[in-house]
Amino acid sequence: MEFKRVVVTGLGALTPVGNSVSETWESLLQGKSGAGPITLFDASQFKTQFACEVKGFNPNDHFDRKEARRYDRYTQFALVAAKEALEDSGLDLEKTDLERVGVIISAGIGGLETFEQEVMDYSPEKGPRFNPFFIPKMISDIAAGLVSIQYGFSGPNYSVASACASSTNAIIDAAIMIRLGKADVMVAGGSEAAVTVAGIGGFNAMNALSTRNDSPETASRPFSKSRDGFVLGEGSSILILEELEHALARGAKIYAEFAGFGLSADAHHLTASHPEGLGAKLVMQRTLEDANLKPGDVDYINVHGTSTPVGDISEVKAITAVFGDEAKKLNISSTKSMTGHLLGATGALEALVAVKSVCEDVIPPTINHQPDDEDPEFPALNYTFDKPCHRTVRAAMSNTFGFGGHNACVLFKKYTSK
Repeated sequence: MEFKRVVVTGLGALTPVGNSVSETWESLLQGKSGAGPITLFDASQFKTQFACEVKGFNPNDHFDRKEARRYDRYTQFALVAAKEALEDSGLDLEKTDLERVGVIISAGIGGLETFEQEVMDYSPEKGPRFNPFFIPKMISDIAAGLVSIQYGFSGPNYSVASACASSTNAIIDAAIMIRLGKADVMVAGGSEAAVTVAGIGGFNAMNALSTRNDSPETASRPFSKSRDGFVLGEGSSILILEELEHALARGAKIYAEFAGFGLSADAHHLTASHPEGLGAKLVMQRTLEDANLKPGDVDYINVHGTSTPVGDISEVKAITAVFGDEAKKLNISSTKSMTGHLLGATGALEALVAVKSVCEDVIPPTINHQPDDEDPEFPALNYTFDKPCHRTVRAAMSNTFGFGGHNACVLFKKYTSK
């Protein structure tokens, strides 16, 4: 069976560094940090008092008040990002077979804020008086469902749960649907809004978050010796994936081609990656095989790079094992140094970054690294510190790893007619 080719024709984003794709991309190229003191709740008693929040977002600017009350923050983000992506794609829905358009939008957690509010409002004295929208607002598949309802898309529709790899898995599943001829167009990505009491408190209890409260903007510092945990972020990123001939027939602009993917498991630990990066190594090898590319064909890797002591070094070990002598020719960067870690939405955002890098031949930097903060454990690779790098990007890879050892990787390349 010959697989159909898949291309990216639309992008949408709502992130800690921008409320659109263009604003997000410019902020990344400028090395702008999205971190700051938490404003969504009083975090004064928490070990971590900062996060990468979406700024200036008012749901009433996008939904009527009745709708806004029925949607959790994570769903609101997804609907806004999906709208931008669809508008960007130029799809004429009146001329599109909506039965051939699907939606896969994932979350690692989903409506955490809704869950908190409902449970905290309960007391034995009051009795179980829960909001009838409690469950529909909370569940992690509802964003995908609402996008399909809003636009009438009746193709494949679901959500994927694989912790921080969730939205990368969503993109992979969407591409598979198109490859196999099950859909012509897929709206794919992720959304998350876990900057809440339970989100910060839960990750603090695991000692997973940075506690650099005196300098939030510099707290996420991947590959640096002083890295002390990730910075929690929120937001949404959506990609429009389309079957190539369908895109060409309507004269769509093509950002990049979906070249391949890989999946693997660390099979090692509940939350920690394998110290030698064995699962990460396997997922990148499988991605190259699926794309029929060699290590020397890849110019950029947007790494998972969360700024954790174990995770960063294990991923770099995996890269050097897979790419060998070609590793030094790569540009590597972690945009989490600016956006923070968007959990279930992070893979889709970083896939978007990979697509933009291929399209525009520029690579965003890793910020917050100081020369006196070198970690001798890291090999001398090009981590793209401080400034963007302008170079031809033939192919770009994006790694995403989730609690439970879930590894997912996607690779995008420049579109050519052959």
